[in-house]
Amino acid sequence: MSDALTIALVAHDQKKDDMVAFVRRHAPLLSRCSLVATGTTGGRIADADPGLDVSRLRSGPLGGDQQIGAMIAEGAIDSLIFFVDPLTPMPHDVDVKALMRLAIVYDIPMALNAATADILLTALIAGHTPAQDTEKAHA
Repeated sequence: MSDALTIALVAHDQKKDDMVAFVRRHAPLLSRCSLVATGTTGGRIADADPGLDVSRLRSGPLGGDQQIGAMIAEGAIDSLIFFVDPLTPMPHDVDVKALMRLAIVYDIPMALNAATADILLTALIAGHTPAQDTEKAHA
């Protein structure tokens, strides 16, 4: 894996505008990261900031959530930013829960809304992630 952090970006339909706004606010940091996103979210991000290199996977309901989950299990994702819409029923809710469960099991930083994502990126800028702190504690 390269030295660049790999960040997965996912947003439910009603949160895609929020994700685009978040990416625009943090473009300088995100430009130094390897970005992976589900299909539609990745397309919206690429349209909003063509300078960002975003690897687009399948749409979430068509397997994109599971692709990111597999990448988490393989150790290829350093953090997950997933803007969840808690007010709209999701037909693929089990995939969403599985993705969040994998982020928890593999202990990667995960943000589910813009406020938490802002804090997460601030921590990444400072060079501290929960995974690094855990490794130091066990050394």
